[in-house]
Amino acid sequence: MTKPLTLRQIEVIRAVMVAGTIQGAAKLMGVSAPGVSRLLKYTEDTVGIRLFERKGGVFLPASEARMIFAVVEQVHREVGNLNEAVALLRRGDGSVLSFASAPSIAQFIAARVIRSLRQTFPHLGIDLNVLKIEETADYLLLERGEFVVMSSPSTNPALVSRPLAKGRLVVIVPEGHALAAREAISIHELAREAVIGVDPEDPYGAVLAQPFIDAGLTPHFSMRGRFAQTVVSLVRHGLGVALIDEFSVAEVYMPGLVQRPLREPSTIVPYALMKRGRVLSSFAEDAIERFRAELVGASGAPAG
Repeated sequence: MTKPLTLRQIEVIRAVMVAGTIQGAAKLMGVSAPGVSRLLKYTEDTVGIRLFERKGGVFLPASEARMIFAVVEQVHREVGNLNEAVALLRRGDGSVLSFASAPSIAQFIAARVIRSLRQTFPHLGIDLNVLKIEETADYLLLERGEFVVMSSPSTNPALVSRPLAKGRLVVIVPEGHALAAREAISIHELAREAVIGVDPEDPYGAVLAQPFIDAGLTPHFSMRGRFAQTVVSLVRHGLGVALIDEFSVAEVYMPGLVQRPLREPSTIVPYALMKRGRVLSSFAEDAIERFRAELVGASGAPAG
């Protein structure tokens, strides 16, 4: 019983067919001539027919094998098409990566991730959505996108929450504010100021309120903003001070704003949320790892 030809054997047949000599075929394949000669003899023994006639050191296709050569050429073209398709996939041609982020992470961290992705996959389409936590479940369960990066985990059992990094909370004050001269600011000092915050009933707001609660204080806000960017803007315009996650102010230079460490220990953990059981694309897995790297770089501490 004859054995099926391998792709390597098909490659040898075509190389000899194109080059006409063993030496030429070896050069085409980048291997030794004796190796080509042995594999060609083995291939002829495998198929049970003579593939080439040897005349003066030149290998000419045997008449009885012409049908095989036609199929070999077709297989070669198809393998070439396959390799081209793989190359296109590696570059992201024709592919679209859809994902979402919390506003606090979208402004700086997500932008860096997308810049990094486009450097590796210049033709990859990117569809970035900015979502509130309550919009996450529908977005993922209806498969509008592959993952969402949020500042808190989901309690929905149909979703998986993967921790990415461990960050801190920082205090932001307007330039020229009295607290800007401090190296670090305590929660008690902050509580005596006009504090701009986020509703503690909001998951993100609850994280920001926790240092007040840990210190036995009830957070009182002179005004509230729904998103981190809003809080940052209000502080920059001199309307108060705020406690915020360090990822929201991850730029080196933010004019009109001064950030200082919170003296008391604090933690915020961003998560990658995804639909349970869904197999993510290689682009999505790559993007999540890039988010992890950017978040760790901004905070200096991976999630435990």
